[in-house]
Amino acid sequence: MPDTSHALSAAQLDAFITDGFVRIDNAFSTELAGQGRAILWRDTGCDPDDPATWTKPVIRLGGYSDQPFREAANTPTLLAAYDQLVGKDRWVPPQGLGTFPVRFPSKAEPGDDGWHIDGSFAGDDFKDFLDIRANVVSKGRALLMLFLFSDVGEDDAPTRIRVGSHLDVARYLAPAGDDGRSLRDMIADRPDWFDTGKEALTTGPAGTVYLCHPFLVHAAQKHRGSRVKFMAQPPLMPRGLLELDRADGDYSPVEQAIRAALDGQ
Repeated sequence: MPDTSHALSAAQLDAFITDGFVRIDNAFSTELAGQGRAILWRDTGCDPDDPATWTKPVIRLGGYSDQPFREAANTPTLLAAYDQLVGKDRWVPPQGLGTFPVRFPSKAEPGDDGWHIDGSFAGDDFKDFLDIRANVVSKGRALLMLFLFSDVGEDDAPTRIRVGSHLDVARYLAPAGDDGRSLRDMIADRPDWFDTGKEALTTGPAGTVYLCHPFLVHAAQKHRGSRVKFMAQPPLMPRGLLELDRADGDYSPVEQAIRAALDGQ
């Protein structure tokens, strides 16, 4: 068997710290991707062979713990990558995969394509989605993960990433302390949404996974292609909070990125 104890090279880890994400090819098999798509097609209520049934630009499906999804999230390559990015014993093994925004070719606007980070916890003031919060120690989220269950080209609504934006977000969140800031705060405070001037697209064949810093700014987009896009976007859950002042200096790349951002203020 291939050695997967170090799924990511030193160069990839450095790129994760500076850019905020890493792409892993063949992170899970095309067979698992196909099995997962069959389940998802069933739950969309659409016919994969009849585009006339694809009447909405996006259909959101809930979390899945079926065997193909559990296996896809826990391959040896990914388990090793989680250790390398977050730290051994600092994350919770995924029990499945989270929300699937299934995107269909459509001239209609999807209505969910704004720039954002994924909030990770609810404060005492929680009333709606925009009240979800994030703080500088990323309570409730160790990684943002994007699992491609279909082939995704540039016209197939690939997620857009603002490269390096996690560093700006860390600097923005730090003064807010443990309470952090809500998505509503961020929309009001940062209408430019941490525009770094450099974007990347999460393209790739089925089985590709993008592991992203929890503060990475990203956005959906309109589907201009011809094949339906299936992608999961779950968090990797932490066992505790990130630590930005470790006595032993054993910082994970997720923590290193935040420390580098704050040191550069």
